[in-house]
Amino acid sequence: MRNLAEIRATTPKTEVFRGQFQHTMIAALLTAGTCSLIKGGEGSFLGGSALCWSYITIAVGIFHQSMVAVVFRLQLHFDIMVKLFGDKALKIWGAIFLPFLGARLLLLIIVGIADYGSLGGDRTMQLIAGAALMPLIGYTMHSVLKYFTINRALGGDHFYDEYLNMPMVKQGAFKYSSNAMYTFVFTGLWGIGLLLGSWNALVLALFYHAYIWVHMYCTEDPDMRILYKS
Repeated sequence: MRNLAEIRATTPKTEVFRGQFQHTMIAALLTAGTCSLIKGGEGSFLGGSALCWSYITIAVGIFHQSMVAVVFRLQLHFDIMVKLFGDKALKIWGAIFLPFLGARLLLLIIVGIADYGSLGGDRTMQLIAGAALMPLIGYTMHSVLKYFTINRALGGDHFYDEYLNMPMVKQGAFKYSSNAMYTFVFTGLWGIGLLLGSWNALVLALFYHAYIWVHMYCTEDPDMRILYKS
């Protein structure tokens, strides 16, 4: 049976920094590339221009994933959240994490509305493709709620032994990918840009999708190697 206290005791504390230089550098390159692709246009929504909402969307995404990296590493190596909040640590983390996740989806929609129709091209094909991609979000989130659970999605295996020792999930969307949330939910986000015919929303969906894999390879994968090496 895996034990977090034992893992912390036998893992060098320098592991807290592993992959974070790469995370920072790749995030900077992705941000620069994305900012060079988004367009100003004349659209606006809720008092903000499409360009302004696009920059906010990028900033929230970067802040959110950077926050996750910091919390995951401090919790894994120093048990910081549990020391501060005890048995309520995971609930408090969820109350911080989930609103930001919802905000990222909402901001992408706002960008799409502000930038509606800027994509050009065949709207019929965009609508068909967008509609085909959107169910990926619903199906995968259903699989998360039913099979994986929100607490595990929040990184419960960094917090408590009971989550660390749960078996791998192979049902629902996880039958097709062990990283179903990153693979399917973020692909589904492309559908927002296509349905709204928004160049900026599509570019930002691609940015979000690329950036979540940066989190995977720079933060989560090194953590998994520590947590599940035995």
